[in-house]
Amino acid sequence: MKRYVSLYIHIPFCAVKCKYCDFLSFDGESYGTMLRYVDSLCQEIKLYEPIVGDYSVRSIFIGGGTPSLLDESLITNIMAYIRRAFTVEKDAEITIEANPGTLRHQKLIGYKKAGINRISIGLQSADDDMLKKLGRLHNFDQFVASYKAARRVGFDNINIDIMSGLPGQTIHTYVDTLSRVIDFDPEHISAYSLSIEEGTPFANDPSIIESLPPEMIDRRMYEITKKLLSANGYDRYEFSNYAKPGYECKHNMVYWTGGEYIGFGLGASSYFQGKRFNNTRDIAGYISLMEETGDLFVANDNLEKLYNDITNKLRENITHIYIDSRMEEFMFLGLRMTCGISRYDFEERFNKDVFEVYGPVLNKYIDEGFIAMYEDRIYLTDKGIDVSNVILADFLLDK
Repeated sequence: MKRYVSLYIHIPFCAVKCKYCDFLSFDGESYGTMLRYVDSLCQEIKLYEPIVGDYSVRSIFIGGGTPSLLDESLITNIMAYIRRAFTVEKDAEITIEANPGTLRHQKLIGYKKAGINRISIGLQSADDDMLKKLGRLHNFDQFVASYKAARRVGFDNINIDIMSGLPGQTIHTYVDTLSRVIDFDPEHISAYSLSIEEGTPFANDPSIIESLPPEMIDRRMYEITKKLLSANGYDRYEFSNYAKPGYECKHNMVYWTGGEYIGFGLGASSYFQGKRFNNTRDIAGYISLMEETGDLFVANDNLEKLYNDITNKLRENITHIYIDSRMEEFMFLGLRMTCGISRYDFEERFNKDVFEVYGPVLNKYIDEGFIAMYEDRIYLTDKGIDVSNVILADFLLDK
């Protein structure tokens, strides 16, 4: 029986790290380090070849960091290793994240040849002064040039990232960004509210904290996003994600519906064969281990044993996912989607009716108007989405 898996490829390099970013990424790394890292990624991908024969890949997401910082030849090499180790579905969604100013014609041509069919461009704001405040290197004109170049090359599935709740942002400046993005007519828009994360420059700057929009204004931006995007043909299918019909991000849907995925690269997370784990976050250790692995391939005729030996050294925070945890994740990930969860899918997966497990909590929130049911679907109402953190926490089961 065919099994499906999705792949995440982490490229941790940036030209400059944004002031709000707490992702595992680095700026100022040498080109030599980038080359060694990509070679290491390829060795890690190769490790999986002897154990994934029953799997077919339905989505690939190359994220970061700034993957588009790399030469197209390096991305092409990564894709070649993936296709050697895995069976990739003909209609697989293959996304690369890109920052404006890093996309040139030849690079985009290289992506197309490598099989990449979706680009996610990090605009964040159409206000050049705001972009400087965020620590972004690009301006709006560079975004326009990058977007148009992607269209000319033939990319017909493009996402644009924007942010609300930024320091000094007003409803007027946010609506200006949103309206300009709608005018470009992308297939997908991700609209996130800024979160101040510990350890970032923003978190350590009192002037930034003081200039954040009041909660009432941030809330108004959120409501405007829903109304404007809906009026222009974008369906909201997850709390922060909007798409034209048929262009929902397949890769993200795997996360939200409990599908299996493998993360390659520094710190990358996986849910594979009943376990959750992440790779080491030590870049020197990662590269050293993978370079050692490359040498071992030559002299080793037991590749499955090599896979076990190396991944035991590479992986951290290994957690076995038992049925209670799987049910919890099914609910609090699935309820992030506006269509919610399927009662039928729950019973198929766990051999129990969802009300047998979650009857009291579901009935409570249905009675209070925070959750609704329609036919097979159970989903959060708009009122429920507003307090989703509280509601979703109630789907944790007593162990």
